Amino acid sequence: MSNEIRDILEQWDDESNGVFVAKNVSVPMKDSDYPVRCNIYQPLHAKRSGSKLPVIMTYGPYGKDIPYSKFNSASFEEVNCNQKSRYSAWETPDPVFWCRQDYAVVRCDERGFGQSPGYLDSMSSDTADSFCQAIEWAAEQPWSTGKVGLLGVSYFAGTQWRAAARSPRGLACIIPWEGMSDYYRDRCRHGGILSDSFIRFWWQRQVITNQYGLPGRAAKEWGDDTIEGDLSDEERKTNRCDQTVDNVTHKFRDEPYYAARDFRLEDIQVPLLSVANLGGIGLHLRGNVHGYMHAGSKFKYLRFIVGRHDLPFYYEKETELQLSFLDAWLKQKDTAGWTQHDKVAPVSLILRKGNVGFNNEVAERAFERREEMEWPISRTVYTRYYLTRNNRLQLGMDNGGSAQLTYPALATIEAQHKLHFLSSSFETATEITGHIVVRLNVSISAAATDLAPWDMDLFVTLRHFDSSGDEISYTGTTGDPVPVVKGWLRCSLRKVHTQHPRHRHYLPHREYFSEDEEPMIVNNIYEVDVEMWPTSVIVSPGNRLLFEVSSGDTGGSGLFLHQDSVDREARRFAGLNHIHFGNGMHNYVQLPIIGNASTGGQL
Repeated sequence: MSNEIRDILEQWDDESNGVFVAKNVSVPMKDSDYPVRCNIYQPLHAKRSGSKLPVIMTYGPYGKDIPYSKFNSASFEEVNCNQKSRYSAWETPDPVFWCRQDYAVVRCDERGFGQSPGYLDSMSSDTADSFCQAIEWAAEQPWSTGKVGLLGVSYFAGTQWRAAARSPRGLACIIPWEGMSDYYRDRCRHGGILSDSFIRFWWQRQVITNQYGLPGRAAKEWGDDTIEGDLSDEERKTNRCDQTVDNVTHKFRDEPYYAARDFRLEDIQVPLLSVANLGGIGLHLRGNVHGYMHAGSKFKYLRFIVGRHDLPFYYEKETELQLSFLDAWLKQKDTAGWTQHDKVAPVSLILRKGNVGFNNEVAERAFERREEMEWPISRTVYTRYYLTRNNRLQLGMDNGGSAQLTYPALATIEAQHKLHFLSSSFETATEITGHIVVRLNVSISAAATDLAPWDMDLFVTLRHFDSSGDEISYTGTTGDPVPVVKGWLRCSLRKVHTQHPRHRHYLPHREYFSEDEEPMIVNNIYEVDVEMWPTSVIVSPGNRLLFEVSSGDTGGSGLFLHQDSVDREARRFAGLNHIHFGNGMHNYVQLPIIGNASTGGQL
């Protein structure tokens, strides 16, 4: 890469939008000769008067100069009209709206992307450090009050957790909106199983297409051509860390690759508002909930939403919430009580009740909200629904003699191998809110081949059926139909660290270290606990629950498939999977039922 860094700054007054724009501002880095480049948006009146304003900042790979209208034109058409402008970019706050609220907006290209030269190593410790330096730089600028808030969706939320854990000077609060906090558990390896489909889609569409030095971007209206000029294919290849390769190669959290991306949520001290989408059952949901649970912040809040991944961030009610929170911590203008204990409930639930369909914002407005003082909810009654040999899901144990149910290993979304366990119709409305854990007694056996399996992948799903027998689907990330929730486990990584401070009976803690791997032995029976992701749903009278166990992805997985041929090689999983009953072996789904003691946990 050339060391001849050129500063080509563009700036102009946009009178029609009341915004001053400075494009390709270079932020110097202490550990590199290469700057991080950003665009700065300021209200014209503040620029002309020399007024200082608090800063809203984003940092990520999708291109500070790629218009939202080009990045995803269909989505842009549906965005709240008050939240989009010529400066809008995917998953980031609209500069025109926020300048009108008297904020300065700073949008950074992550190191190695767009106009920011350097080595492309997304979600790494190095790039998080660069983000922190950019935050400190923004806090020191003459147009800044010295207070910086972070606001953004998905990747632009995930970077917030990492930056906040490093406590950069000037950082005053964060709003990680649908953003995973655990690179390994939330994103790359669900229960130890590689989530390859989304990583590949994300890398090919949204990452590699914006690498620094990539030619032809301007011609494709995919941002601007690189200020310093193009880099060759070979130069770009040697100048990046490829997640589609690295996540296949690296399997355990104690490997340097994953360890370098790890951090302590407990180190986060700034006020935070974590927003979790209940339909995001394959990527961000877990991270937002766990981020809230474990952050060390004195003031922290958890808000649940529903709907697609791209639109709710821009809903009028949600932007009002964002503004209220940012005003409180960046302007000392607290009309809601965010800065006072017991004024704003720490947890805001949205109650998914009824069959309103999916990908329908208007219909989903029927879901009510309820405020809670903690998560998990203290009045939770953890209730075990047992699996039976005759495929039932019931409150009573299966106490018969030895039996087993069998299904083939190595299922795919096209060729699903699964078992179903159906509950009776619920007699009263029952709320399930919190963390679900599944206990199974499992074994593997060889099929009629010369391959000897030594592992088992468990894919578990909780589905909801209405009184007519129709499955109730909820809105997934892309507007696709999803079930209530899913969970996964690679059984060779079944070891639970019961002494870890995060371990709970409703939330088994795994480290996924290389030393934890223990191959299964054919025909041996193993008792394993499977973590399902957090959820909230109300089961109405007459409705049923269906619990599903499979050896691969099943319906409602969307983009989040686990089908890599290396990670799920045939010789490792070939054969049959079994669930065992009897002789003291009990299989169950432990549900977090919310209610009062007099109704046994039912509403």
